[in-house]
Amino acid sequence: MKVAVMTDTNSGITVDEAKDMGIFCMPMPVIINEENYIEGVNLSRAHFFKVMMDGADVSTSQPSPGELVDMWDSVFEKGYDEIIYIPMSSGLSSSQKNAEFFAKEYEGRVAIADNHRISVTQRQSVMDAILLAKAGNDARRIKEILEETAYDSVVYLTVDTLDYLRKTGRVNATAATVGNVLGIKPILKTTGGNFEVCLPVRGIKKAMSKIIEEMNMELKTRFAGIPRDELIIGTAGSFVDQDDASNWCNTVKEAFPDIEVYYDKLSCSISVHTGPNALGVGMSRRVTAE
Repeated sequence: MKVAVMTDTNSGITVDEAKDMGIFCMPMPVIINEENYIEGVNLSRAHFFKVMMDGADVSTSQPSPGELVDMWDSVFEKGYDEIIYIPMSSGLSSSQKNAEFFAKEYEGRVAIADNHRISVTQRQSVMDAILLAKAGNDARRIKEILEETAYDSVVYLTVDTLDYLRKTGRVNATAATVGNVLGIKPILKTTGGNFEVCLPVRGIKKAMSKIIEEMNMELKTRFAGIPRDELIIGTAGSFVDQDDASNWCNTVKEAFPDIEVYYDKLSCSISVHTGPNALGVGMSRRVTAE
């Protein structure tokens, strides 16, 4: 059984990177002043953040049903028997439910995994699926395993400004204005559903310290007893200055020296909501091949 692994760019995996990995990736569109753009195709990150900070009307959308099924059809034309598709969490987008609906036409050949992840934890789900597919598991079994282990992960995030959360309806205008004046950085947490505000702190340095503190608490609770080599930490951000990205990743590496830590960019479609210079971290338990 030849199983194709497919995800979307909210995993942080770009279309070009997916090709190098031997998988398939559905681009998530970004709308700028009513025109559709695709990161890495007709939209660079530098241009995206420039127009965003210049006040352009920026929002997100989903691929059309036609684009989704066309990609599935093209995968099957390459000789694959089944597809395991890992979109972003159903708790944060309707893309998973939409995919489930259209997958019915493929009579079990397309399995949609809803394992409640986004960004770096979604990326880890993709890596797990690749491992499971290579071990000979079919798409249905890979879906089962990913969903059984869905909550072996957690994500923390903070933003530089509340303006973009206000624009996308995540906070109201008054709260955003007051928060920006006071320099408040909300620390948001998700295990797959909506992001919840854990704690507001003042200043980005305090937010970074608090996120690391919360991650240490996760090690003592959610991940208690799990060998450190079974865990992986992904740092992420929508940094304009890449030195800031390196500094954030190094800060987390110093805090967790016995766990593998890497950095990945937040996709443009996620950055629409966070704005520039947001930062986050996600911890996942790796799946063991059966």
